[in-house]
Amino acid sequence: MSDLLHIVDRAALTDFCTRLRGAAWLALDTEFIRERTYYPQLCLIQVATADQIACIDPLALPALDPLLDLLQDPATIKVLHAAQQDLELFFHLRGAAPAPVFDTQLAALALGQGHQIGYATLARQLLGVELAKAHTRADWRQRPLAPEWLSYAADDVRYLPELYRRQRAALEERGWLDALAEDFEALCYPDRYRVQPSEAWRRVREHRRLSGVQRAVLRALAAWREERASACDRPRRWILEDATLVELARRMPETVEQLQRLRGLPAATLQRHGAELLERIAAARAESPDLWPVRPIRPRLTPSQTTQVDEWLALIAVRAAAHGIPPLACADRWDVENLLVGMDSPLRRGWRAALVGRELQARLAEDGHA
Repeated sequence: MSDLLHIVDRAALTDFCTRLRGAAWLALDTEFIRERTYYPQLCLIQVATADQIACIDPLALPALDPLLDLLQDPATIKVLHAAQQDLELFFHLRGAAPAPVFDTQLAALALGQGHQIGYATLARQLLGVELAKAHTRADWRQRPLAPEWLSYAADDVRYLPELYRRQRAALEERGWLDALAEDFEALCYPDRYRVQPSEAWRRVREHRRLSGVQRAVLRALAAWREERASACDRPRRWILEDATLVELARRMPETVEQLQRLRGLPAATLQRHGAELLERIAAARAESPDLWPVRPIRPRLTPSQTTQVDEWLALIAVRAAAHGIPPLACADRWDVENLLVGMDSPLRRGWRAALVGRELQARLAEDGHA
């Protein structure tokens, strides 16, 4: 690969992106900071082709339009590792995630190369490359960027082209390339990255402990937190911790005095937002039960269906083991039960369908259940 480009002016960025226009693929990574903000702060963008690496400095450039246009080119596959956070960052810059993409971490899972495997581990495993770890906690907002920092950042895309080449060939040999394309496409769905306050409650892990009106209260409070966090660009946990949201929803306080007795509610939050929290709780409690968020009701399994689920889980374990994939990375019991009763399941899509899901659906069809 030729010398590393460090792009800090618009003319160089335009020239670089013009030369990449129409490329079959490019490798992409970013450096960003998010510890103290709601939205990620973009600090550096790394792009690699077969013969060139560029580190693009967004803090030095007035705009990134040439690059953002390139990343939306449907003729060019964007190759990333663990793509979701990078795609979210570009979604907030342009209102759309780069597409199409190829995620080497997701491909590694399907190929039995590791579950949630890191880029450095994958490069060592497939290419025998040892990557430096000296700057894993660097503050990428600092300027000027030292040469060793740029070299370290460039390594994050330097080996993606070869990983992509090998994984793509392996997927083609297995006949799974189209199946993975479905999973890759799902990474680009706007709803994965769009701020949706009314859906924020679903990210609160303990929401399953709540039911009925409590869940309606959690939805209202989680929406309030999302609105506050995005408006002031602060992490959600700085507004309210998940555990506090759940406790508020469980107890549903009606007065300031009741709020004061709640563990985990900071005094400053109580003083500034106590009245608003009480208003949100009261409004949620006044909603009609028809409007409360509910989980889809799933039919109770018959004894024969329960036996069938056990048989299918055993089959999934066999199929997964044959490809070096952890069975639970393919499907858990809930996923299998959903498939059996005709509800949504990851076994209906992508590489999981190619591995075993289509086979299970064919069995259902033979039994007259699909």
